[in-house]
Amino acid sequence: MNPPLILASASPRRKQLLEQINLKFEVIPSQVIENFDIDLSPSDFVEYYAKKKAVDVAKSHSDYFVIGADTIVVINGNILGKPKDRYDSFRMLSSLSGNTHTVFTGVSIQHQNHGINKTIHVATDVTFNTLNKNDISYYIDTYQPFDKAGSYGIQDWFSVCVKKIDGCFYNVMGFPLSAFYQNFSSLLK
Repeated sequence: MNPPLILASASPRRKQLLEQINLKFEVIPSQVIENFDIDLSPSDFVEYYAKKKAVDVAKSHSDYFVIGADTIVVINGNILGKPKDRYDSFRMLSSLSGNTHTVFTGVSIQHQNHGINKTIHVATDVTFNTLNKNDISYYIDTYQPFDKAGSYGIQDWFSVCVKKIDGCFYNVMGFPLSAFYQNFSSLLK
């Protein structure tokens, strides 16, 4: 199963996850900039931007399957994207401390020449232990989580701060492998 494939994301975690399931692909990041003021539900937000990113790259690569993805963290109805700076990172992690939040990832599969337009989303609930200021500062200073939605990576040191996960672990990393694979393989039949 190796049709011409492009990942429209610069995320090293998404690249790693697709390599984990032995897919061969090129990486061509989209140039789409997210607007967090857009009035969409979290599931619609991630689907909208995942599709927008995939279409952005697919327009100039019409003979490829193009995969776009978008991940956000939602707590108390507020969408957390990537932190702007250290202060924003500290604020985000403090708000998540001791609470349950939901990670939403949208995945879009586009193929212009075959008329394929498939977009899904997956939601996973994550509960954190109560974090102290020293742990938050240590994490920010050591791991620089400025490229991660919600300002944390579940696959790194921060895993010790996670009390419980309800749903797909890989979704929290930024790409729901099982849901993607099921949908992608069904398009190839």
